[in-house]
Amino acid sequence: MKRNFGTNASKFNMKVNITGSSGFVGQNLINYLIGYEVDVLQRYQLSNPSVEQLSSCDAIIHLAGKAHDLKKTSNPEEYYEVNFELTKRIFDAFLKSDAKKFIFISSVKAAADSLQGVLDEAHQPNPQTDYGKSKLMAEEYIQAQELPEGKAYYILRPCMIHGPGNKGNLNLLYKIVQKGIPYPLAAYENKRSFLSVENLCFVIKQLVGREIISGVYNVADDEALSTNAVVQILAASSNRKAKLWSIPSGIINKIAKIGNVLKLPLNTERLQKLTESYVVSNAKIKKALGVELPISATNGLKITAKSFNTSSFD
Repeated sequence: MKRNFGTNASKFNMKVNITGSSGFVGQNLINYLIGYEVDVLQRYQLSNPSVEQLSSCDAIIHLAGKAHDLKKTSNPEEYYEVNFELTKRIFDAFLKSDAKKFIFISSVKAAADSLQGVLDEAHQPNPQTDYGKSKLMAEEYIQAQELPEGKAYYILRPCMIHGPGNKGNLNLLYKIVQKGIPYPLAAYENKRSFLSVENLCFVIKQLVGREIISGVYNVADDEALSTNAVVQILAASSNRKAKLWSIPSGIINKIAKIGNVLKLPLNTERLQKLTESYVVSNAKIKKALGVELPISATNGLKITAKSFNTSSFD
């Protein structure tokens, strides 16, 4: 299904094919690609992607994938079927097609589930979850294939993506703030990287229109923020004062373990995501493109918080 956005498509004369267009990133990306002709690969077409269809575009942006399930209710095999096997099929079709660029949205979790220091592309991958392992398998397959002359691939490893329409841990924090519930994890000192969906879309659009070396690139906002700072940003978005409680971490850790058993909102994995330090370097992609990202981490979070203000929460 082709979609022509704006009146400048002929000026740019660029065509892209997107998988996973109905998802959070896909919807934002389609709106961002004004002036490009966008061809959407439907879900039923993914099992047998058409070389002819892919040949009609300049770039393939592969967003479709199985996201990390924090509730751990997914069949592990689903990760490998969707994140690896599906990517393999689409990349094989790309190699046979006339398309010039393949952009694969992987994840920093393909490199590491936890970090000491700052994550850059030189880090030796060591994923511990089926999600991360399946993404890494797809990355390794792409890198192992002989690339025909004139083609390029870009493996993007975004960190935690957020923006209007986003669902995830930021929503949980926002609900806590809006209900006047004190944030009980202020005793944890951390720094973590975030990624505004606008910055991700900006990078993807740059890759479609620019020529850089094939490879793996981390994508993150410039600044890393503490979870306490994020809570304060979310509170300020609705003119509230953040309530930060420094409950001893030993007590919180015990509660999270109980949450594993009783399926409570706070379990050990969610606690880790909320309190761990996970700082990602975006230096390689910025240097390769020679650009600055359009939005800061703080302003990106403010935009996301503002979208929460206009949404209804149970």
